[in-house]
Amino acid sequence: MPKKVGAAKKISTQVVPVVGITKSVELELQSTMKKLGIVRAESYNKLGSINHWGLDWKKAVPEVKSFRTPDTLGLPAKLMDWTVNDVAKAITASQAACTDAVIKKIYKRFPGRDGQKIRKELCKQLLTLAFLDNPLLHRLVRKEFQRGHSWVKNRNVYQQVGYKCKRLSRNTYQLELAGLRRGKRNKITVRSNRKIKGQIRLVYNQLLERFEIHFLVDYGTVEILADRRAIGIDKGYTEAFYDSDGQAHGKRLGRATTKKSVRVAWPFGHRIYAKNRNRGKLWAIHRKL
Repeated sequence: MPKKVGAAKKISTQVVPVVGITKSVELELQSTMKKLGIVRAESYNKLGSINHWGLDWKKAVPEVKSFRTPDTLGLPAKLMDWTVNDVAKAITASQAACTDAVIKKIYKRFPGRDGQKIRKELCKQLLTLAFLDNPLLHRLVRKEFQRGHSWVKNRNVYQQVGYKCKRLSRNTYQLELAGLRRGKRNKITVRSNRKIKGQIRLVYNQLLERFEIHFLVDYGTVEILADRRAIGIDKGYTEAFYDSDGQAHGKRLGRATTKKSVRVAWPFGHRIYAKNRNRGKLWAIHRKL
């Protein structure tokens, strides 16, 4: 038996469309998205600076509420807290990516056993704001770290306690989302092949002009073996991938994609073509009238 090194989680984001929503609920959700867009932008401006380097995302809410309270926007406290936490997690991930890039530069600048001591000291300083007093680290971080800004006003974040999910049929679920008023929940119907749970993100897709639910799905773990070897892959259209051993994977991908998107003999690829053609005609009539 080959020796096991570890395991990696298989996690993917699933997007499911909202197929049932009333006009009043739609207006309230869009109003909430605009208000939370202000919270998101101000949170990025406050927490995105280098002065908040290494901030624990669980302590981000008091920092933002020191100058912006939910009452000023007519928002429930929980909805605002979930958005601030989401921003703080994104900033923390950006800082972690910057730290990783800076550490690689440190190892390249001080290689070998001779630079081991100074590498260890520099990496230790990088974990706190002590790097601000080190000209080399300060310069490397400033070069790698890109301060974030946000103009996003089309999404709401809900934790598990902020909604209820009830199954209506085989692939249809009803979500009751926390609203602006206490005790009143907004009901929407989504089409999904699995029950929705965990943190979700309600997004208004401006391109498709519809609401969508984004949530994480855990597909288990994959084992990483010790005797694994590296192979090269090339992404294609006729097939999904070609590896360095000359083996094709997903040979029918190109044919399936062509049938799905291009006008070919009926009834294979005509549905999407006809739909987009009729949509273009409606848009032309709209511009004309």
